[in-house]
Parts: sequence; C-alpha cells; structure tokens
Amino acid sequence: MIEFLKNLLGFGPKIDVAALIKSGAKIVDVRTVAEYKQGHVKGSLNLPLQTLTSNLSKLKKDDVIITCCASGMRSGAAKRLLKSHGFQQVHNGGTWMSLR
Repeated sequence: MIEFLKNLLGFGPKIDVAALIKSGAKIVDVRTVAEYKQGHVKGSLNLPLQTLTSNLSKLKKDDVIITCCASGMRSGAAKRLLKSHGFQQVHNGGTWMSLR
C-alpha cells in the first residue's frame, strides 16, 4: 500500500539528484511565478503546473528532468503529466529547497 501511494504521488526510488544535475539534468520548478520569484534554484526553469501542458515545447523528450515545487505534491503531479506526454527520464526532486 505504501509503495502504491509513493508511486501515486510521484515518489519512487531515491535518486542521486546532485549527480543528475551535474550531468546536465534540467530542473523544472512548477510553483507559481510569484512563488518562484521569492526564491528558486539557480538555473531552474519556472513552468507553473497549471501551464505545464501548454509549455511542453520548452522541454525535449530526451532531457533528464527533475521537477520541484514547495512540498513535492505539485512536482509529483508534474512528473506524471510529463511521463504521460512521453518524457521518459523524469524525477520528482521534491521541494525546491532540497535541490539548492
């Protein structure tokens, strides 16, 4: 049951986020523009969850993508959305502050 919930919320096996970032992964922050302006990971791309579908062209399907937000919930939803559109290498990084 716990594994089901983890997968549902977009949390899977632990990933080495630092190694992914070092190798060129894109960080996609799905918080609102106002939240993003209050602080974000340097070099991250702000694509609010509510506009993500209309901004898919800003990403390449072969990119390694790490989603983040304030709590990990929206980034989990973003991961599922991206996967449903054919993006294969998508990871839920959880909170943006944990990626700093």
